[in-house]
Amino acid sequence: MPPDHTALLKERGIQVTAQRIAVLRAVSRHPHITADAAADIVRREIGAISLQSVYDALNVLVTGGLLRRIQPAGSPARFEDRVGDNHHHLVCRVCGRVVDVDCAVGSAPCLTASDDGGYEIDEAEVAFWGRCPDCVAQSRQPSPSDPPLRRRAPRRTSAHPHDAATPRATNDDRGLIAGPHPSHP
Repeated sequence: MPPDHTALLKERGIQVTAQRIAVLRAVSRHPHITADAAADIVRREIGAISLQSVYDALNVLVTGGLLRRIQPAGSPARFEDRVGDNHHHLVCRVCGRVVDVDCAVGSAPCLTASDDGGYEIDEAEVAFWGRCPDCVAQSRQPSPSDPPLRRRAPRRTSAHPHDAATPRATNDDRGLIAGPHPSHP
């Protein structure tokens, strides 16, 4: 059953508006969404709304504890409704995809600073960086700029003496030979 966004706003003492409900619904349906993407979704749902109004709603919802704002380095701020735990994020360096990952060890804060400097630490934010499975798989596909691959010609049997002495090209485990295209000398 989807959350009752009106009740959530009222529980937090936040004034209920169509814009806030629409923004909360957009973030709930699309974790790690940017403000621009949320604005596009909200516009389709309720009509005209300025980007500033979306930012204002996001700020109220973050301040009210209904949303969490994250901002991986070099990325626009993203918003999610998974609050109340101390989870972290995996960020793809290629496509920017962000996914949740549970706390490294134990309960919040799951990482203990070597020197807290007198601070009372209540949260640790960690972003793990790498490539998502889709980008890893795509990097293993030949790209259009790769040299063409040719299927190895069937093996000939011949008694001609030059055939036995001619060195053969090596091939990879797929039976493909990389090399210049036959139309290029």
